[in-house]
Amino acid sequence: MTQTPKKLLSKALALSGLALTISGCAVADRLSHVGAAPALSSIANPTAQPGYQPVSLPMPTPERASYQPNSLWRSGARAFFKDQRASRIGDILTIRINIADEASVDNETSRTRTNSEDAGLDSFLGYESALNSFLPEAVVAGSLADLDSASSSVGTGKVDRKEEIDLTVAAVVTQILPNGNMVIEGRQEVRVNFEVRELLVSGVIRPEDITASNTVAHTQIAEARISYGGRGQITDVQQPRYGQQVFDILMPF
Repeated sequence: MTQTPKKLLSKALALSGLALTISGCAVADRLSHVGAAPALSSIANPTAQPGYQPVSLPMPTPERASYQPNSLWRSGARAFFKDQRASRIGDILTIRINIADEASVDNETSRTRTNSEDAGLDSFLGYESALNSFLPEAVVAGSLADLDSASSSVGTGKVDRKEEIDLTVAAVVTQILPNGNMVIEGRQEVRVNFEVRELLVSGVIRPEDITASNTVAHTQIAEARISYGGRGQITDVQQPRYGQQVFDILMPF
């Protein structure tokens, strides 16, 4: 059903009002922090944070522990001697993050196409001369249609990306999976003047990959989620204004 201009205008005004309301709330929140440094988040249980979900991965069939008399091995032990590496929920270990990625892609595509079609009706059971009765007299039966088309397309794309991150962060074991692997999550916030830098790390690790110094490399984290960013005055000036972001989303051209 075609909408009338009045209905379209009403919807546009409603969307504009909603955008202004959201923008107004955000502006009011920012104005309340003028002259103050960004607040640091309170220390809390990672599993109680909004958006946290326990990890569920395919697990092998659990093996029943066997007990041998006079054995020197502890039941379920992965090593001969007990160590101080993280092994239980709530234990802390250090994550070494050393990312040095570089990618360069350069693509160029060129396409040209030309078509030509000719059609005529020189003989049609002797009735070809009757064409002049409903077509202009200048029409020639042998050249009734002459179609030409041409198209050309040129595309160029280039990607040149380089990322380097060298950090360490402490993480907490939040879950032990049935096969012994551990789910970890670490959060670090550093405030320098009026800018807060945030580092988030989460994923699944094997106990065997934890070194004697209770550290593990980021390359040994399965389902790794690493986020490094910030918030504050410098971050604000690097982002487009709210109105520009809304305009870019709603504008179809």
